[in-house]
Amino acid sequence: MIKKNNVLLCSLALAALLSGCGTTGVQAPVVERHPSGSSAAASDPRDRDPAYYTVKRGDTLLRIALEHGQNYRDLVTWNDLSNPNDIKVDQVLRVLPPNGDTGGAQTSAIVMPPVTEIKPAAPVVPKKTGPRGEKRAYSDATLAELRADGGASDTKPAPAPAAAVAAAPAAAAAPAASAPGDEKISWMWPSEGKVIGTFDEGKNKGVDIAGKAGQQVVAAGAGKVMYAGSGIRGYGNLVIVKHSNSLLSAYAHNRSILVKEGQNVNKGQAIAEMGDSDADRVKLHFEIRQQGKPVDPSKFLPNR
Repeated sequence: MIKKNNVLLCSLALAALLSGCGTTGVQAPVVERHPSGSSAAASDPRDRDPAYYTVKRGDTLLRIALEHGQNYRDLVTWNDLSNPNDIKVDQVLRVLPPNGDTGGAQTSAIVMPPVTEIKPAAPVVPKKTGPRGEKRAYSDATLAELRADGGASDTKPAPAPAAAVAAAPAAAAAPAASAPGDEKISWMWPSEGKVIGTFDEGKNKGVDIAGKAGQQVVAAGAGKVMYAGSGIRGYGNLVIVKHSNSLLSAYAHNRSILVKEGQNVNKGQAIAEMGDSDADRVKLHFEIRQQGKPVDPSKFLPNR
């Protein structure tokens, strides 16, 4: 009897052991990894097309337009943007004219609401001589906040100075331009004064000219004002003149601006007064951009 009981117990133990081996254990968790938004955007074939640009953190429409040598109003039209500030990280924007159109700055009124960055950065305290409004970025960062009065610029034109410093004599240079018509543009120095900063790609995108507050700043060449305002950090009161489809010039740190967007200007025409807005001293920072890229102004300006 005892022997039968032992056999029965062994059988039950064996059955329990086999049952345990057949039971499915707890599996290790599997995490499904989705590609990030930036990776997905990077796979967009349009990223390899120079006609398109993918919005990055901190970008604003004005900053993107300046870097590609375009008027922000054209970007609004080409991308059918109802709100120029409503752009998001990884959004793909057209930055070259569609269908081979040459584009060009529009002169009709398009209201630019206050510029808001994708990710707000710490506010920068402006200098007393700087433009009003909190600034956010440029100098390879981005744009500042334009006021809510609806204008692209809040700098009111100032009366012409009573005794303006005469600009340097006009003289044509032989610019290293490649686009048709660029070689016909006649250039002159935008102001008199000692050059205290020369072009250095990656460090200084133009030249810096020392002077006195209120000294006259003139258009270095004939063209149309595509921007007049204080929306780009590091540039203060800024004027940008478009001379052709590929060339534009920029005049920064002004005390006051004497022109408005969409206004045609002649070579040598007063467009601003020298100042120290967003700068550590009174000076004019002058840039020439070709197809949106900073180039050495000395290759375009006459010797002096």
